[in-house]
Amino acid sequence: MDESKAYKILIIDDEAVIREGIKQTMCLEGYDVEVAPNGKIGLSKLQTSNFHVVVTDLKMPGMHGIEVLKAIRVLQPDVPVIIITGYATVDSAVEAMKNGAFDYLTKPFLPEQISEKINSAARQRELSLSEVPEQEDEFVAEECDAFVGRSKEMQKVYQRIIQVAPTNSTVLITGESGTGKELAARAIHNHSHRKDQPFVAVDCNSLPENLLESELFGHVKGSFTGATQTKPGLFSVANGGSLFLDEISNLSMTTQAKLLRVLQQREVTPIGGTKATPIDIRLIAATNKGLEEMVEAGTFRDDLYFRLNIIPVDLPPLRDRQGDVALLINYFMKKFAEEVGKEVKGLTPEARIALESYNFPGNVRELENIIERAVVLAQDEQIRREDLELRTSDENPMDEIPIPLNTEELKENKRLAREKAVEPVEKAFVYAALERNNWNVTKAAEETGMLRPNFQAMLKKLGVSVKNHNSN
Repeated sequence: MDESKAYKILIIDDEAVIREGIKQTMCLEGYDVEVAPNGKIGLSKLQTSNFHVVVTDLKMPGMHGIEVLKAIRVLQPDVPVIIITGYATVDSAVEAMKNGAFDYLTKPFLPEQISEKINSAARQRELSLSEVPEQEDEFVAEECDAFVGRSKEMQKVYQRIIQVAPTNSTVLITGESGTGKELAARAIHNHSHRKDQPFVAVDCNSLPENLLESELFGHVKGSFTGATQTKPGLFSVANGGSLFLDEISNLSMTTQAKLLRVLQQREVTPIGGTKATPIDIRLIAATNKGLEEMVEAGTFRDDLYFRLNIIPVDLPPLRDRQGDVALLINYFMKKFAEEVGKEVKGLTPEARIALESYNFPGNVRELENIIERAVVLAQDEQIRREDLELRTSDENPMDEIPIPLNTEELKENKRLAREKAVEPVEKAFVYAALERNNWNVTKAAEETGMLRPNFQAMLKKLGVSVKNHNSN
């Protein structure tokens, strides 16, 4: 049918004959079909492409269909999911429907049966898309607690947090050091039904292996030298709430195996103990390393990685968050000025240029430290360039521009080079004008001799927002 030609569907099944059979049937009807042999690959496709319908098997190695269904409800919550299985029971059907499945089909089935269900799901998806009213893409930063930023990159993070928070799905937060991984974990907890229960954070890099296992799982009296009393582990302390394992890539292979067993069985046995205790926790893990690369290198268990990477949340580095540096500067400047009791209200143009052209290898945490130091060192109401004490770098921003191969590329690269050189100066110019005029765009434009539309166009080009600045 012609109306279905634009529909894109995903088939997830570990049996090649099933997924290829459905693919052949639906391709004949004009569908755009992608297939995946397991839940991990299926979810990776859902993170990069939009689908009208997903069909997933219930029983699969690594990640079963209900786990895939729960993850889809977060990644693409409006996509209809059809569950297929050769092990149909009333309980499995009820569980699938309770978790938001569109329909349920038992193997073996005829091509026309799966076709009918997919067509029905696709029609519902098309109807839901036509009924969705237009709305702002922007999430309010305050919805995600202590985060500060309105860049498109951070809006995606806020949206993912708001989507994943109400579920019990395990979350893996990735990002460079200083990007705010614990803030994201706390935001997920604070917007979940567990918000009134404990949030327990553990730095997996701060303790040696034996002490870390004791902290996580607990121990009984006399189980090792120094165990003078029975102590519950943090899994038990976090019962009913959320457990955040930061820098999980630092776990030894032995501890990884024990953690996997706890996650699979949902019970924990203390070191030296024989009795397992049931636990009810929401696990949130974080890492600044590539776990997939570690799996390939044999330093991280693939089965544990599958258990952790159900819902990924990737935090962007500060250098990729256009417009957020200014918001963060103002936020930290106000915070630390109040803490130390100083009247610090802005930056000199030279200081602004320095910050706008800085790469922030330590991300938001580094910017926070820079502003705290600058506020303490500032001699008057303005932070000067020397107050920042930025660390020097041998990196040349022009290194990002490739060597041209012909005259056309030379012209384009010269244009890019000019933009890179001029942009920090332009930003310093508009920020200084806005700060002098209490962030009033009209007054700033008049003072600088620019027409207001031209001044606004420059703000838009540079990614400068005047929101949340008027208090400064």
